[in-house]
Formats: sequence, structure tokens, C-alpha cells
Amino acid sequence: MQFKIKLKAFEPNTLIPINYQYSVSAALYKIMEKGNTTYADFLHNTGYGRGFKFFTFSDINCPFEVKGDRLRLKKDELTLAVCFHVTEAMESFIKGLFTSEKIDIADKKSKASFQVASVETVPNPLSMYNESEIVSKLLKPLSPIVSGVPNDKGNDDYLEPSDPRFIERLLLNWRSKIEDCYDKATANGALLMMEVIPTKHDFKSRLITIKADTEAETKIRGWVNFELKVTAEKRFVELLLNAGLGLFNAQGMGCVEVSIT
Repeated sequence: MQFKIKLKAFEPNTLIPINYQYSVSAALYKIMEKGNTTYADFLHNTGYGRGFKFFTFSDINCPFEVKGDRLRLKKDELTLAVCFHVTEAMESFIKGLFTSEKIDIADKKSKASFQVASVETVPNPLSMYNESEIVSKLLKPLSPIVSGVPNDKGNDDYLEPSDPRFIERLLLNWRSKIEDCYDKATANGALLMMEVIPTKHDFKSRLITIKADTEAETKIRGWVNFELKVTAEKRFVELLLNAGLGLFNAQGMGCVEVSIT
């Protein structure tokens, strides 16, 4: 389930870190953890995914200019998509959880505060299909998609969309999500197909720093300016829309939507 969240800055000419993803993730976690025991139990112990595993969000949508390692927002409002793989029964609760909340986007150098101005449910583009119906859709990244292969140092070597392993690793990650959400047999038997579809723009990479200026600092590389054609059962495509595609979804990577082109 995808929500469009509008944030209104408390002050004009707001500055946020250029690597804002970790701060946004932490702020969203904080709001979710304030939810009641039923919601926490649902996310951590039952339902779709444990420990907020099936959760992602998009890049922020707001005009800005780069000021060193900061972004100066040109408007006092920004929007972002926040996605959860939860049942429709949770819609009202999640809306209530975020409505009128305060979100801080901060690091060691600056802090910007925003009020949640509105929370809207994005219509499910797959609602007309049956759960087990095979569908093919073009997915467009709303944030960089990260695909990687583990190396000998215990990290990942990040892959670009032209690398054949890019799709292989995305499919592996997709199948792993299905196993966590359903079971191993369902994951192993799932028909999953994926293909990179170039657009009129060249592939573009972005290097994102997580936990910047700390001992736990991590740099990850994701890619945009392409689409992905996916074919699978409706419930598995929906999983990608709700949980994200590839690695580091909870840090705002791999958020996608169905392309209208």
C-alpha cells in the first residue's frame, strides 16, 4: 500500500542534508514505533514481514538547489511516497499514525522540522487483477534501485543496469522477499520475469551515504533513468510496489510505481 505524504516546513529556505535518506528513514521508524501494540505486533511478529522489513519510500519531491552537502528547498512543502506491504485493513490506522506528526530531517550539521500536512492513499494500480493472475507491468523508479553482489570484504559490489547480473540479483532479492512473506515453496515455484527497458535518457547512478560522518558510514550506489518490465502473479508484483525492489529498501532505495507510459 502506497501513501503520498505532504510535509510543510516550519521555516522558509529550509536546508536538509544531501544524503537525507537515513534521516527520513529514522523519522518514519520513530512515528511507526509510536503506534499501538497491535500495530507493532503485526509488523514485528505476524503479517507481512518482521521488523519493518517490507517498507520503503521515494525520493523527496520538491525543487531545490545544491549548497555544498546541503539541499536548499525552494518551496516550504515537499512530498514523498511511503510504502508498506500491509493489508487494506491497516489503511485508516496508518493514516492516523502519520496525520499531524512532526518529522525532523537532520544530521550532525543541520536540522529541519516539518509538519505532516496530509496523508493520501495512492490507488492500487493492480486492483483489477486476481491475486494469482499473471500480469506484466512497466515499473518506474521513484528512488535509485540498488543491485549488488557480495564481495570478499563482506560488502557489495554494486551493479549497473547494463550488467547481466543486475537483473539476476534483483530477481534473487525478489524471490527472497516472497519467501519471507509466504514460504520457500511458494518462492521457488514463482514465475518471475524482469527486463531492463531503457528510456530516452542514459542510465544515471547516484552515490548515497548512509549514516554520514559516523563510524557506521556506508556508501551505496543506485541507478535511475530506466524502467523495468516485470511479469509475475499480481500478488508478487504488488509486493515490489509495496516493499521496494533490490537492496536497502528501508533506507529509501528501490521505491517504484507502475509507469503510465
